[in-house]
Amino acid sequence: MLYFIIVNYYSEPLIIKLLKSLIKIKLIPKEVIIIDNSNSDSNIIFSRFLSLKLKRIKSDHNIGFGRACNLGLKYIYSQDTKALVWLLNPDTCLSPSIIDQASSFFNQYPEISILGTLIYSKDQKIWFGGGQFNRNTGAIFAQNLFTLSSPKPYYVCDWVSGCSMIINFNHFQKCPQFDPNYFLYYEDFDFCQRYQSQGHLVAVTDHISVIHEVSAITNRNLRSKFYHSTYSYLFTLERYTAKPVFYLRFLRLIIYAFILLPVKPAIALGKITGAWHYIRKSISGVLPFTH
Repeated sequence: MLYFIIVNYYSEPLIIKLLKSLIKIKLIPKEVIIIDNSNSDSNIIFSRFLSLKLKRIKSDHNIGFGRACNLGLKYIYSQDTKALVWLLNPDTCLSPSIIDQASSFFNQYPEISILGTLIYSKDQKIWFGGGQFNRNTGAIFAQNLFTLSSPKPYYVCDWVSGCSMIINFNHFQKCPQFDPNYFLYYEDFDFCQRYQSQGHLVAVTDHISVIHEVSAITNRNLRSKFYHSTYSYLFTLERYTAKPVFYLRFLRLIIYAFILLPVKPAIALGKITGAWHYIRKSISGVLPFTH
């Protein structure tokens, strides 16, 4: 059974557009779970899409992407430990045949635990085609793996985007969870790295694709965006790279932030405050997440 998890943070118009694309799909998903991180009234969503089985899980406040997804994952796991769970950003759109494609894909390749999809931008350019990680340099980057040859219609990679990620519960003896230390950004990278280190297969395919309105939500507030991305980036480097690599990248980040300050103050201040928040958390001792 295929379930969807969508995290809402004042994104009702985008979610309505996404659900309209789901309505057109012949094979209706088992359930669509909307995790509501905002204080807005999302009842309008439910009243307009009675043909879909929708469930709203309300958080007390904005708890971030990973923690919100955890609420949905726990709910689904309590209902169905064999489910396929598709995490989707509100600013995505699906084709009418997508559920058939996803179900058929996992029937043929059940060995995959975490699957990323091809993600197009609105202008039909590839926005995500696989994630790579160089531990020696600390480089975390997206690469179009579909230009390479592969004996199967998927490519094993280091991480996939949480914008469109399918989790195969069949391979998990207990409910998979995102690290709650992340509020936003790099939680998908950490999720893939942790479970990959436990022997789970992480892959990306171009047989399933979505369209993504890039940064339609996060670009509303650039300072907040770069605050969260900087903190999460440093937290990730600390966890997955050697100290010399971490210190070098930290120094480069700070220097670049101050260079940006006169021309792009919102971005620069976001980076600086994110780095300061990381330092404070590091000094106070953020406990590592284990699952």
